[in-house]
Amino acid sequence: MGTLDSIDAAMLRILQQDGRISNAELAERVGLSPSACSRRLDLLEKSGVIGGYHAHLSPKALGYTMIAIVHISLSGQFAKTLAEFEAAVKLCPNVLVCYLMSGEYDYILRVAAKDLADYERIHRDWLSALPHVVKINSSFALREIIDRPNVGI
Repeated sequence: MGTLDSIDAAMLRILQQDGRISNAELAERVGLSPSACSRRLDLLEKSGVIGGYHAHLSPKALGYTMIAIVHISLSGQFAKTLAEFEAAVKLCPNVLVCYLMSGEYDYILRVAAKDLADYERIHRDWLSALPHVVKINSSFALREIIDRPNVGI
């Protein structure tokens, strides 16, 4: 998809705030007919600008009161090594985010745990068992300042 016009941007801002808004309401708020709005929405989805719709869950409300930021170093950065690590880390249900990084560490993960004992289990059973891991450095979030699910448009 090319550049976004002001109507596309308005639609995206509204959808980031309320992904469950009806097409009729969205169309009214951006000044389009429902059919024109639906066509634009379809284009935004097919082009990958909209990657999906989700409920934003609160880990804390679900009993995951601890967030760990985990830095991981691998034995090398060969394509096979990275692919094997990435396939395995996707299986860990407590890993919320995983980034391949430049710099000192190969990956940074955000991991949710119920408490310190639960994190110890995750570290022992999952993180330490990931292929090609040679170093794990964990830090624990003391307080969340911002967790922005939306990007500025």
